[in-house]
Amino acid sequence: MTTRKSGDAFSIQRFLERWGVVVAFVLLFVASCWNQGFDFLNAENIRALLNSNAPVGILAVGMTLVIISAGIDLSVGSMVVLSAAVGLTAVNWLIGKEWSEASAVWVGVGTTLLVGLAAGSLNGALVVVGRIAPFIATLGGLAAYRSMALAIAEAGEIRSQSDALFRKFGREGIPLAWEVPGVGGVGVGGAGVEGAESTFRGLLNSGGKPLTLPYSIIVFFVVAIIAQWFLSRSRFGRHLIAVGANETAARYAGISVEWVRFRVYAVMGLLAGLAGFLQASRMNSVSTSGLGVAAELDAIAAVVIGGTSLRGGFGRVWGTVLGVLILGMITNMLTISGVSPYWQGAVKGAVIVLAVLVQRGARA
Repeated sequence: MTTRKSGDAFSIQRFLERWGVVVAFVLLFVASCWNQGFDFLNAENIRALLNSNAPVGILAVGMTLVIISAGIDLSVGSMVVLSAAVGLTAVNWLIGKEWSEASAVWVGVGTTLLVGLAAGSLNGALVVVGRIAPFIATLGGLAAYRSMALAIAEAGEIRSQSDALFRKFGREGIPLAWEVPGVGGVGVGGAGVEGAESTFRGLLNSGGKPLTLPYSIIVFFVVAIIAQWFLSRSRFGRHLIAVGANETAARYAGISVEWVRFRVYAVMGLLAGLAGFLQASRMNSVSTSGLGVAAELDAIAAVVIGGTSLRGGFGRVWGTVLGVLILGMITNMLTISGVSPYWQGAVKGAVIVLAVLVQRGARA
């Protein structure tokens, strides 16, 4: 009897380890629908939920790869603001030099990505060449990179001098639907086929505005798909998992552990630059004191909720994507319920601890 109970408990733990994030996502989705009704299922609400969490999702994808390698990066929020500040400063400077708007913006985009890549590469060099623990190396980056951004703008805000192109990336997208005449939002409609059709049109309608799929959401899912493919199908992904699972065994297998770890931190920096560009474009400005604050906490939380082991050697990008959506739905529900934003961090902290406890139980 004891053996059977132990076996049942082990099966439940294994199920939670593999599919717990899916169960949590479904339960939260149902709870959100129950709490908000058709308002939650409205296409505009779903679009807003994804769009607001896309930059954090991009960071979380990179953090997944870092944590799988048995590392950590606490500097992602600071890399976001530094890369965005330098990139937008470059845009404004070039426009002041009478460059065309298109040329200035594209050079600014490239600059943003390169700054992120450079910052991530520096983190990787400190970890690999300097042999500094990832926690300490990136903790230094957390302070240094934001300090550099604050110095660039004298702790102020950098506003875009681009007339329209720069903000287009963060605010516009690909049209998916169009305004439905006579439907001004979500409605339940009457009985029968016409009522069902009215309800469906109401869900697709975005308050009288054309429904679009923002570029930031597209970028988020493209990054996630590419990262999942590399992790599960490529040689680099197999090496990354091997390094995180057992560094000594990876060395004996002929894997260049240092090169793998350096590349993963460089990729993290590049994705931080990408997230910084999207956030700056959405706001059409960079607040050097506010942009990217606590982004590392949200990214790590999404990774842990998604089932990636903090010990390294195991993780799933698709789980992280669900983790990002779970955090977004939790924030949405707390806001709708009137919970003070000061308490929302406590809820996120509790979710992180619970996710770690589930992982530990599954691997005990």
